[in-house]
Amino acid sequence: MKENYFKEGYSIKDQFATHFLTLTVCGWIDLFTRKMYKDILVDAFKYAQGQNQLILYGYVIMSNHLHVIARANDKQKKTLSDIIRDFKKFTHHEMMPVINSEAESRRRWMLHQFAYYGKYNPNNETMQIWENNNHPEECFTKAFTDSKLYYIHENPVHAGIVKNAEDYVYSSASNYAGKGGILDVELI
Repeated sequence: MKENYFKEGYSIKDQFATHFLTLTVCGWIDLFTRKMYKDILVDAFKYAQGQNQLILYGYVIMSNHLHVIARANDKQKKTLSDIIRDFKKFTHHEMMPVINSEAESRRRWMLHQFAYYGKYNPNNETMQIWENNNHPEECFTKAFTDSKLYYIHENPVHAGIVKNAEDYVYSSASNYAGKGGILDVELI
């Protein structure tokens, strides 16, 4: 299990190119079913954007993963890998105390699962929320980027959460529909 689970498949070759990324909770645990956890992700994105590190083109936060189309600001020194690493580290450290302190019915089970995944990662002390790989795909063409943006926006529709993509709060679909959103994005 250990060697297969942490094997790296995809990598970011051009650290300042636009990429489609998928960040997944270990074991596909439905962590983001509560607003407080999703809001931690939103705050982390806002911080990276506010520091002029991350340029965000599209996103969706689902119950156990999130998709983004983004790039590192080439006027800064931080690479896309650095930004994603810091994002995961920050959100992990923000979420763990919430999981431990809130009235979370699945608390013991989630902590057990995160400890299990952390045990098999030599880079962790004890717990691991995020899978290591982000499955980065460089957005080489407009057609590829558009298809990924459509896929991102349709995720909540296909999951049966909303009927119209722009009605899902934790997505950039509303930005593209001209309604604004909880995060600012640069329209493609």
